[in-house]
Amino acid sequence: MATKHVRQLWAAKLAGRATPTAASSTLAPGLRLNELPVGTLVPASALRGKSAAPAPHPLADGPRRQSFAGQVLGIDPSLRGTGLALIEFSPGRAPVLLRCRTVSVPAKRSMAHALGEISRAVSAFLGDFEVRHVALEQTIYVQNFQTAQILGAARGAAIAAAALHGHEEVWEYPPLRVKQAVVGVGRASKEQMARTVMALLGHGRALASDEADAAGVALCHAFTWRE
Repeated sequence: MATKHVRQLWAAKLAGRATPTAASSTLAPGLRLNELPVGTLVPASALRGKSAAPAPHPLADGPRRQSFAGQVLGIDPSLRGTGLALIEFSPGRAPVLLRCRTVSVPAKRSMAHALGEISRAVSAFLGDFEVRHVALEQTIYVQNFQTAQILGAARGAAIAAAALHGHEEVWEYPPLRVKQAVVGVGRASKEQMARTVMALLGHGRALASDEADAAGVALCHAFTWRE
C-alpha cells in the first residue's frame, strides 16, 4: 500500500505540472518570438519567412588586419649579387612586379666598388618609384666571421641608401619566415620558392634566383605586416 501511495503522489504531481500550450498559427501583432512564455510551442507556420539571424561573433567588432596597400622594395643583400624586386600591392588585386634586378659585381672589383653599386641600385629604385616600405632578408647563418662581415657590409649599403631616401625604418625577415609566408613550408627549396613567387606574381619569365628571393621578402612583408 505504501508503494502504491507513493506512486499515486508522483502521478498527481506530474499531472499537476503546466503543459506547454500551442501558440496560434499567427503571432499577435507586435509580439516577438523571444517574448513568448517559456515552454510555448510555436507552429512552423508562424516561423515562415522569419529566419533567425546568427549571433554576432564576440570578435566581430574587434580590430581586423588591413590588406597592405602600396609598393614594397624587397632586397636580398649580397656583396656580389644583391637581388632587388619592387612589388605593388592593392586590396582585392594580385601583386604586380614593377621592376627587378640583380646587382652583379665581378669578383675582381673591390669591396668598396661593390658596396657603391648596391647603394646606387637601391637609390635608383627609390628615386624612380613611390616606395612605401623597404624589406630585407635577414642573415641567419654564415660560414665564418669574414663572411659575416661581408654580408653585413652589403646590408649596410642597402639600408644606408634607404635611409637617405627617407626610409629610416627597414624591416628584416629571416629566410625561414619568408619561405613560410610565401610557400607555406619553412624548409622549401630555392626552386620551390622561385616557382611560388612567379605563380603569385603571374610573371611570364623565370626570375633570377636572387631576384626571386628579393620578391619573396617583399611578399612576406605584405602578407605578414601589421599596421
